[in-house]
Amino acid sequence: MSPTHNKQKKKEFLLVILFLQITTYVLILFNIPVARQLVGFIYFSFIPGLIIIKLLKINKLDMLESILFSVGLSIAFLMLIGLSINELYPILGITRPLSLTSLLLTINTFILILSILAYLRDENVKFPVAKNSKPYSFIILALLFILPILSIVGAIWVNAYGNNVILLMVIILIAFLFTITAISKSLSLQKLYPIVIFVIAISLLYQGKLISNYPITYNSDLARELFISENTLNNAYWNASNSYGDVRYGRVHSMLSVTILPTIYSNLLNLELAWIFKIIYPTIFSLVPLGLYILWRGKLGSKAAFVSVFLLLSNAAFYSELLGLNRQMIAELFFVLLLFIVLNNKIKSSNRMICFIIISVALVTSHYAIAEIFMFIISLSLILLIAAKKPSRKITLSMVVLFFVIMFSWYIYTARSSAFESFVSYGNYVYDSLGDIFNPEAREPEVLRGLGLEAPPTMWNAMSRGFAYIVEFLIVIGFVGLVTKKVQMKISLDKEFFMFILVAIAFLVLLILVPGLSLTMNMSRFFHILLFLIAPLSIIGADFLISLFKRSNRLWVSVLLIVILVPYFLFQTGFVYEMVGNESWSLPLSVYRMPAYRSRGFLGYVDERDVSSAYWLQTNVNTQSITIHADIPSVSYVLFAYGMIPKEKMIVLSNITIITDNSVIYLSRLNTVDSTIMGLNYIWNSTDFPFPDYTSKIYTNGASEIYEK
Repeated sequence: MSPTHNKQKKKEFLLVILFLQITTYVLILFNIPVARQLVGFIYFSFIPGLIIIKLLKINKLDMLESILFSVGLSIAFLMLIGLSINELYPILGITRPLSLTSLLLTINTFILILSILAYLRDENVKFPVAKNSKPYSFIILALLFILPILSIVGAIWVNAYGNNVILLMVIILIAFLFTITAISKSLSLQKLYPIVIFVIAISLLYQGKLISNYPITYNSDLARELFISENTLNNAYWNASNSYGDVRYGRVHSMLSVTILPTIYSNLLNLELAWIFKIIYPTIFSLVPLGLYILWRGKLGSKAAFVSVFLLLSNAAFYSELLGLNRQMIAELFFVLLLFIVLNNKIKSSNRMICFIIISVALVTSHYAIAEIFMFIISLSLILLIAAKKPSRKITLSMVVLFFVIMFSWYIYTARSSAFESFVSYGNYVYDSLGDIFNPEAREPEVLRGLGLEAPPTMWNAMSRGFAYIVEFLIVIGFVGLVTKKVQMKISLDKEFFMFILVAIAFLVLLILVPGLSLTMNMSRFFHILLFLIAPLSIIGADFLISLFKRSNRLWVSVLLIVILVPYFLFQTGFVYEMVGNESWSLPLSVYRMPAYRSRGFLGYVDERDVSSAYWLQTNVNTQSITIHADIPSVSYVLFAYGMIPKEKMIVLSNITIITDNSVIYLSRLNTVDSTIMGLNYIWNSTDFPFPDYTSKIYTNGASEIYEK
């Protein structure tokens, strides 16, 4: 490229950034609906990272890698700039540093400065572009994106009419799309693997998020995230030392992913926090499978990487439990980026360390458990490499020490060491549980179920577990084949990647053997994370099995995987259970027939009128001077997250509750319409509670009611 042409490219790059910046300013200042949210999200979630890539002159990334890094670095940029604003501006007398004005001026100023520096520094501007595709590829592309649209429409249809026909069709289309794509030998179709992965991921995530007008907890920690993020947004300030007097609050409060980041998005995009968690976070999370595809394709080939990602997408934790854990969704993107930074050769050593530091800080401040898992994997891998006398240039002692210092410095000096205290308490819990190592009942039911030690309730559950056991078997066989080097498929695993897989398998064995270890986070979530490294073993295992009976044949391997993974996907999503009328835990497909105690109680499916009554209670009653009685779902979610009443200040109803004077009784739709009251350990019929007879009703909206005495 000639100097004159390159200079012109640099000018065009700077002018594009300036144009986008001005456009975003106008959209925000005039608050133009939809355009502000759409353009603002793309600008703030992509442009800062792209500029950092250009500033560091990381020019060897292809288009997919550039997108992944741009988004990851942009989100890290927002979190770190937000933290800097939060800590420095109060010194200057600005008491609300995370307000719109402070954020907009500061973030855009930094983006402009970085753009100018990139313009001055980068002498060889290269922009990754997609290779030319045949015309019909664009038609296929348009057809693919019908899938997430159907998913959104289907979720809204379920919410409005309780009809799941569209979502059932989406599940079938996903299974069909995977089958056709996995078995095809067309190179044109293989080029669409990344788009197919993204479309499947976003379709599954959106249907789980949009079946309700409000975020669904999925029996996870969403309520505490909402409570803490709402406090940060209302104050436009994050108090780093605040722990709310409880380690469970403090460890969440110390995470920028659910304090500063949602506050930034909410103010810049003019979106309520509920919609940040329902739309923005799942969209970011959908890049995680894409990142894993990028990571695996260079080691196993495109098709094997695609099938491996589908296994991750099929696992129910991805589109159910994880939807109630916003900080983990963000953390997983950084986790994947760190794996890429460590294992890839496309980033030179100096830039590798800079990127490693930025993303490490982002991971540590996003989710403590994921950071600890990464610390375990990288440190043990380094120890094993040293012990095997195989020194590594990718995994270095400086990386491990640096990550360790960042992690424990943050966890010790924020939120009164709540995250560090949790780490210590979990360690003590696991240590105390070692005495029950030979007692199967000391393990989480999920572990026993995975080992086949728990009887399935129905024939359909037995079939579902059968396919899960086959997947587990393929992973084990794949690991054996990898270790014995008897696999015929082309694999280019370097020693670092192999060591990561070895440590992941060892960690999985520890989760099974050590009682109490899986309970520190939940076995389903642990397995989901470990699939980031061990999912490809299932493809290696299938190839190994086929090679035992005949010469390696790509078609037979694909057929075997389709025969296993498609039913596994249909069972995991709840499709089969819905078709046969079996008991199901899938909210998108079965909420209309699910017992209310499960959907509204355990899983947190919220009625809009419950939220309205919580807002009314917060606005019209002095909740600080009265006693509030409610059942456990209301205490744990609606009154906590929307009424902004700490759970510890409320009393959970039971059949022996004595209602004293100066008390309020809050009843949700679950209590009134569904006639169910859930206590800490028992479930009662609401007719067993006579308190409305001697209290007066002060609020009702047709579903939720509030009484006072």
